[in-house]
Amino acid sequence: MSKPSFFSPYRHGFVRVATAVPKVKLADPAANAASALALVREAHEAGVAVLVLPELGLTGYTIDDLLQQDALLDAVETAIAALAQKSKTLAPLFVVGAPLRDNGRLYNTAVAIQGGRVRAVIPKSFLPNYREFYERRWFTPGAGVVGRTLDLAGQAVPFGTDILLRNLGEVAFTVGVEICEDVWTPTPPSTAQAMAGAEILLNLSASNITIGKSETRRLLCASQSARAVAAYVYSAAGAGESSTDLAWDGHVDIHEMGNLLAQSPRFSTGPVMAVADVDVARLRQERMRVGSFGDAMALNPPQAPFRIVSLDFTPPAGDLVLVRPIERFPFTPSDPAKLAENCYEAYNIQVQGLARRVEATGSKSLVIGVSGGLDSTHALIVAAKAMDQLGRPRSDIRAYTLPGFATSEGTKSNAWKLMTAMGVTAEELDIRPAAKQMLADLGHPFAKGEPVYDVTFENVQAGLRTDYLFRLANHHRGMVVGTGDLSELALGWCTYGVGDQMSHYNPNSGVPKTLIQHLIRFVAASGDVDEATGDLLEDILATEISPELVPGEAVQATESFVGPYALQDFNLYYLTRYGMAPSKIAFLAWTAWRDAAAGAWPVGIPEAARRAYDLPEIKRWLELFLTRFFANQFKRSAMPNGPKISSGGALSPRGDWRMPSDATADAWLAELHAGTPV
Repeated sequence: MSKPSFFSPYRHGFVRVATAVPKVKLADPAANAASALALVREAHEAGVAVLVLPELGLTGYTIDDLLQQDALLDAVETAIAALAQKSKTLAPLFVVGAPLRDNGRLYNTAVAIQGGRVRAVIPKSFLPNYREFYERRWFTPGAGVVGRTLDLAGQAVPFGTDILLRNLGEVAFTVGVEICEDVWTPTPPSTAQAMAGAEILLNLSASNITIGKSETRRLLCASQSARAVAAYVYSAAGAGESSTDLAWDGHVDIHEMGNLLAQSPRFSTGPVMAVADVDVARLRQERMRVGSFGDAMALNPPQAPFRIVSLDFTPPAGDLVLVRPIERFPFTPSDPAKLAENCYEAYNIQVQGLARRVEATGSKSLVIGVSGGLDSTHALIVAAKAMDQLGRPRSDIRAYTLPGFATSEGTKSNAWKLMTAMGVTAEELDIRPAAKQMLADLGHPFAKGEPVYDVTFENVQAGLRTDYLFRLANHHRGMVVGTGDLSELALGWCTYGVGDQMSHYNPNSGVPKTLIQHLIRFVAASGDVDEATGDLLEDILATEISPELVPGEAVQATESFVGPYALQDFNLYYLTRYGMAPSKIAFLAWTAWRDAAAGAWPVGIPEAARRAYDLPEIKRWLELFLTRFFANQFKRSAMPNGPKISSGGALSPRGDWRMPSDATADAWLAELHAGTPV
């Protein structure tokens, strides 16, 4: 079997799932089967692998005592046989709800059909019999039904709660099924299904709607997907159900590890469907890295071994657009409310961490170098807020601008304005005389008047700045506040030991470059600074990122050397947080960045920065990222303390990231080139 196209989600470990609600015709299995089949065809055309439909969808949930009529139950079996026969040429596994008889008992079941065959029947374990529900009047609980078969559609079909449905080959996935009330219990069957290997959990439901109930359902589905490290695909009854005493909203949604991937409007008068690509590979990776998931498996073995029912789903050939929200900036969500909340938490994590370190060390002052760039600006803001929290005067912060051979008047002016605005003790220390002396002592050509601007020339300046700051900290009984950020650590864009890699404590060490700008905007709009300072911060935000170490260049643009931080932060997130293969990261980046007009942008991103990247650019910068990331681990192995900020991870060798300093990137680069078609 050939692999799917690079431009198909199925190539990269995604599985397309759907949840749908047809308009039901009460007590008419033939009509309802036809409606279900129409949705299966729609799902097939959309490249869906798994589709779930509502509980008792072949009859309607609200037919009460008609459930015990032989004419109806016979018609249900006929409808199932017809569904199987008419879906032979349709690829998806689809699961419909039906009342089925076995050995003189009636069960509320989920019927799984794929490739023209009924693959399995799973009964509802827990029957609600309280308030508006009366299911025990008609049904037998499915809990404890294991190891059995059911004669249905001319075949012996596996029947029980001990069934998982599994597809193997290039597109491998495992599906578990439960019904409505099952997920409302303390021990949902889907928990055991997930621990037995199911990554995609389906719930056929007929939950009626009352005020506030939809939020409770969504919370249940989200939390179950998070606890089970799974996708949870939910479908509830809607249009066509009886309104005698209840109402129905046709609630459908898809969650993955707690995150909502897709949903459809409720209270529709016709059929609805929601589709999303579930990252099954990510789920497996997360289960592997979360040791407690495996511990729970060992401590809670199933009462009966699960039977594995095989599927033979083959994904459609050709390209498919990924159906899933992918943020351009995984560290900075495009939703304004969520971004504001993230900035509030990140800022206060930084402030709390630095304040605690000052308290623990008894430092008499904080020493910080201020360049007028983003990182040092934000570090100074954090330091000022930390001193405020401790009840200390901001004058205990000793801030220095340390101009070198290429420091621009604009950044130096901004540095002075910022230090003045923050009310700290501000000074200027020109490093050029000491740098000239050191370069002369080294016999460097620059000392003889030659325009040689090599790494030695640059690092003499970077090293002297840090050397002065540490000695100033000694002199003023203080500690050096670091300014380097997470992105620079990832790329090794920092001078080791005697440069910006080192400090006594670095509140920015867990903050990526793409988040720092939003943190500064957050402070500018928070009311903590006056209008003039807010305007100054906006001016600093508009300044191009540069180390300003080489004279004569209009702008020594950092991103021309290390790549766009927008892409490199994207690469960092998916490599370190989820361990994704480089070709998959490239596919996700291409999905997120190929069209500047598609999707939402975080608030505050300038129009000029709202650009697109094509696949060759993405691959080129990812190759550079991998090369630099592996080559510079030694800098991260010796990094100073600083707080973890984001669930996306940090690079401290004492926290999220443990890696030898002498590993090579060869396997990652080989996979990138073999798996990415440019």
